[in-house]
Amino acid sequence: MSEQGAVCYTFEAAVEMAIQMEEEGFRHYLAAIRKVKHKGAREILKEAALDELEHKHSLEQALLEGEMEGAGALDRQISTMNLGYVLAKKELSPNSDTREALAYAIHLEKGSMDFYKRMSQGCAGAPMAGIFEKMLADEAKHLQQLEDLYEEHFMTEN
Repeated sequence: MSEQGAVCYTFEAAVEMAIQMEEEGFRHYLAAIRKVKHKGAREILKEAALDELEHKHSLEQALLEGEMEGAGALDRQISTMNLGYVLAKKELSPNSDTREALAYAIHLEKGSMDFYKRMSQGCAGAPMAGIFEKMLADEAKHLQQLEDLYEEHFMTEN
């Protein structure tokens, strides 16, 4: 997931960059799935990989149609717990468990959110800003789901 400044590209260039970012995310998950042996960890990574494919497909469809269905339909910003700032970012090993897979996925989703946030800010007022706002909302939703799962299984209340 490459670093981009607060600039806006043409519609096609911006969407192509987003497609590439989703492809890279999918490849990270695929590599992790091939590495990890734990069944629960693999299932979490597989679900996250499928989300990346869904995003990529939506972006490719937007590229074909010149717009994205539902772009600009963001009602409110989804808040997350920001576990990415608390959990250590590390590569997965064959012995990684569900907890480590969730932390890995949380970091990848956080990176995707950062990308879409930069793109939507750089394109503020441009026609494609809505696409990046929608993708940001989708990534925030996925991050929230992962964080909720992590909280449910690994964070105890005192």
